[in-house]
Amino acid sequence: MNAVDTSAAPGLGPVLRRLYLARFGFALVWAVLLFLTASDLGPVSSTLLVIYPLFDVAAAVIDARSSRATGSPAVLYVNIAVSTLAGVGLVFAVTSGIPAVLRVWGAWAVVSGLVQLIVGIGRRHLNGQWPMIISGTISMLAGASFVLRAGGEGASLTNLAVYALLGGVFFLVSALRLGRKARHR
Repeated sequence: MNAVDTSAAPGLGPVLRRLYLARFGFALVWAVLLFLTASDLGPVSSTLLVIYPLFDVAAAVIDARSSRATGSPAVLYVNIAVSTLAGVGLVFAVTSGIPAVLRVWGAWAVVSGLVQLIVGIGRRHLNGQWPMIISGTISMLAGASFVLRAGGEGASLTNLAVYALLGGVFFLVSALRLGRKARHR
């Protein structure tokens, strides 16, 4: 499935590079802040949990607008909808406890990981997409584990910080690989 034909718009690579660098920076800061506040669902950790999928919405909007000229960004619109629903779901989940948060986050991670995998496969001829393909796959597996662990002893938000940090690292690697390809043209 070719979600986006990037050969028609050589300007997509630099846009994705900047977007991926911003996503890395956000994930890094977010993960540190969540790790520092993950012991309970206080106001800071609850706010962080809701903000993360909403940042994903903003990033998907930028990606979809950039991809519009290169093909149908329909799968990115799915991600926008799913991430918006996750943000709303997390508003309610944070009032119900960590297990509810892990269930909502896990379901979101599975679906958004699938979207990331599909988009990465569609863009695989770009230099920075293999990390996105791997990251999407890991996101789906991690999301399933969040849902399964939600009801267990010691359910924790700390794993979400690790998840976000790992995803951020994949965005950084993709950005660096996209930048390398752009310099070799």
